[in-house]
Amino acid sequence: MNTDISLDSNATTTVLPTVVNAVVRALTEVYGNPSSAHSIGLRARTLLTAVRTRARRVVGAGAGKLVFNSGATEGIQTAVLSALCSIKEQRERGLPAGSLLLYGATEHKAVPESLTHWNRVLGLNLDIRTIPVNIDGRHDLETLRRLTPDAALVCTMAANNETGVISDIEGIGAILEGSNALWLVDCVQALGKLPLNLASTRIDYAPFSGHKLYAPKGIGMLYVRSGAPYTPLMIGGGQENGERSGTENMSGIAALGEVLAELENGTVFRDHTALEKLRGLLIDTLSTSFPGIVFNTPLDKSLPTTLNVAVPGLSSADLVDALDAAGVCVSAGSACSAAKALPSYVLQAMGLPEWRTTNALRISFGPATDEATIVEACRRIRHCGEALRRAGMLAGAPESPLNGVVQVAAGKVNSWLLLDAEQGMAVIIDSRPETRERIATILLRHRYEHVIELSTKDAVTWPYSDDRITVGGSRLRRIVIGAQGVCYVLETADGQPRLAFTGELGRAELASVLPSNTILCGGESEATYSTVKVQQASDVDRSHDIHLDRCGLQVLLREQPSTALVDVREAFEHFASAHTDFMEFTVNVPVTQLANALPAWLADTDRTPIVFVCRSGNRSERAARHLRKLGYEQAFHLSGGIALTPPVPLTGS
Repeated sequence: MNTDISLDSNATTTVLPTVVNAVVRALTEVYGNPSSAHSIGLRARTLLTAVRTRARRVVGAGAGKLVFNSGATEGIQTAVLSALCSIKEQRERGLPAGSLLLYGATEHKAVPESLTHWNRVLGLNLDIRTIPVNIDGRHDLETLRRLTPDAALVCTMAANNETGVISDIEGIGAILEGSNALWLVDCVQALGKLPLNLASTRIDYAPFSGHKLYAPKGIGMLYVRSGAPYTPLMIGGGQENGERSGTENMSGIAALGEVLAELENGTVFRDHTALEKLRGLLIDTLSTSFPGIVFNTPLDKSLPTTLNVAVPGLSSADLVDALDAAGVCVSAGSACSAAKALPSYVLQAMGLPEWRTTNALRISFGPATDEATIVEACRRIRHCGEALRRAGMLAGAPESPLNGVVQVAAGKVNSWLLLDAEQGMAVIIDSRPETRERIATILLRHRYEHVIELSTKDAVTWPYSDDRITVGGSRLRRIVIGAQGVCYVLETADGQPRLAFTGELGRAELASVLPSNTILCGGESEATYSTVKVQQASDVDRSHDIHLDRCGLQVLLREQPSTALVDVREAFEHFASAHTDFMEFTVNVPVTQLANALPAWLADTDRTPIVFVCRSGNRSERAARHLRKLGYEQAFHLSGGIALTPPVPLTGS
């Protein structure tokens, strides 16, 4: 059975076995309310005190406060609220208070959004400004020095979550020395990776999050320097010495205490040198597997557990999908919309080129990761690189060139490609502004040089005297409809229509020139496939039984062993996951190339059951609905996708 490897530890980590044991003990033995005066409560209070004492030692809290909470977001909110309430009080008393709220341009979005929220709620109307960073991702200290005299609050981070860049905390502290500005430092990525002695610094507030370091989600802590202003975010029962009301999350606190104990014992977490060695293995593997790869992370100024990379010509979404198929979980370095990855604001702030900010990939592991895990991850990364090369996604001639009909969708519109690999010929039907870049990438990767562009709205674009041309062993025929409309029909050698590319033409316009069962490939994603024949409501809507869970699939395979399993992911994803047992039972028909298989499936009078699969179930459901709409009622999909189905044989045996 294949097990996924997470290289996305900066997002969250697994929970250590010893931590699980600590949670179970807290839930079953030390389950009391630490505010209760009886023996059960006293045992819980003792645990709470012990963990707080250990936390103070680990972060070097000195005389400062250490408040347990739900995590870093709450810690940031509390720190910002505390600082701004103090600033407001100073202003109301006519005492000196700065006018600027400063934050690093690469901060987690929780920081600027908290500043904006509380600045508005408290009616302060202070000026919020960013501290720019240099090409290496570190804060521009000259700008900070210039702004510090007017600063009321400065927010920076110890290490960046996207790039791993370590901030110059000493340099920032030196600039703030003597200033009245309060200082918040996001220490989420620092715990367990950087030495901490907070009481010896100028830092006023430092939030931490347990789930970034092998504790469960929902537990964290906030350090508050002795003498720094503090306003509780939550008031009510007086817990945490009145600093954070609400019954303490004792199982979470016990878990965090076990992580902190491991940090002190030094038996689980690896030192900087060992972590650098593991990162070196990843760097070497990535460099050989993905030609032209660039490292957005400045390796000499970053955590040894974080890499941020970009590969020319490969989107972050494609890389995430390919690596996920190979069993390695990573994250894009930027948010994604439905059509295109948005640039990473962190990398933009560093001044990197657009392609690097848009195609960024973050790879991160935790300080407890062992060498065997990284070695196996490297093997899978190499396999992924080979899969991408075979599919023509990387430099070099593709081993399996893209051929046949390809749907290129963007938002609500479709363009269509007719590709003839033998002739190096590509026909583009209805190129759209939204699809143009993607089309150009496909043609470049697969080395199509003879390109013909056609439009279903313009008959003049047809460059031939005859109304038929040969593409990939089939005939493409032009049919002019009315003054403007044109459809292009892909026919068999004996002139039987297989597919018709119709743009926005309606059925009424097509009924007089096409057989009623012709498969129409439309220009809008909501009507990608249809026929001239008007579908009955029962044909279109009978999809309540389209979903199969694992048990339902097992039953179907037992009852009908001839059932076809079709992987509708892209070829590079299928290649990348071909080593898993599950993929041995599938054929690959990407949802973008479904048109190539539709005529044969619909010609099957036996209506053999077809079950579509993909990673999450989204693409497979779309494929099954397309086939159902065309009248094939034995079309199903694996609900939840491969991600929710163990990659083991799905036969009835």
